Amino acid sequence: MNNKRPLILISNDDGYQAKGINSLVDMLRDMCDILVCAPDSARSGFATAFTSSVPLRLTQRRKEEGLEVYSCNGTPVDCVKVALVEFFKDRMPDMIIGGINHGDNSSVNVHYSGTMGIVIEGCMKYVPSIGFSLCDFAADADFSPLTPYVRDIVSKVLSKGLPQGVCLNVNFPKAQTFEGVKMCRMGKGTWFNECDKRRHPHGHDYYWMTGQYRSDEPEADDTDTWALRQGYVAITPTRIDVTDYDFLKNFELIT
Repeated sequence: MNNKRPLILISNDDGYQAKGINSLVDMLRDMCDILVCAPDSARSGFATAFTSSVPLRLTQRRKEEGLEVYSCNGTPVDCVKVALVEFFKDRMPDMIIGGINHGDNSSVNVHYSGTMGIVIEGCMKYVPSIGFSLCDFAADADFSPLTPYVRDIVSKVLSKGLPQGVCLNVNFPKAQTFEGVKMCRMGKGTWFNECDKRRHPHGHDYYWMTGQYRSDEPEADDTDTWALRQGYVAITPTRIDVTDYDFLKNFELIT
């Protein structure tokens, strides 16, 4: 790796072979040196989970000028933790990126997202961190329209940094062109019908986790869900500190 170029750690929750993460590498290779450490298969929905019950293994998949790719048998957060210990002993990455995710990580999805688990882990390590997601679950999704936006956002964060304890959740609508970029708050929403109960031929019940998403404030025009519906790239600054300071300030403890 070149010490004169920015160094970025990239991971995802779709697996190191996913088109999204490989598209992201292609978008950024001329701007920085890249180390990829990503799960060996899909780990969607793992949020900030890490592994404590089985050993973790790294497998080198590619090594080229300015690019190294490793897979790990753990969670997305495991990938970040292991990579920081194994590859960044002498120099911390200038940025940690999760994505590009195949699927929407706006609204409350941020709490389930392995992509944002990566970003939150990076932010807790005081490294500027960004999550990129495209609202298209298809394995062969077209990521090319995202290229100028991803490059611009990464360039600006590399140059200006982010406030300590703040990371970015960036979501793209499924489109060939975008209306622009909106800085948004997280939309309020609810998942329902989340379990599909079925009967196994051997005589027992089993469940598929599924669900439908409902916006709980469909008329609000300052949320990430609204921005995506209108064709905008939605950027939501996300805090690590989840303390409710208004409640804390006004709460009177009864003793």
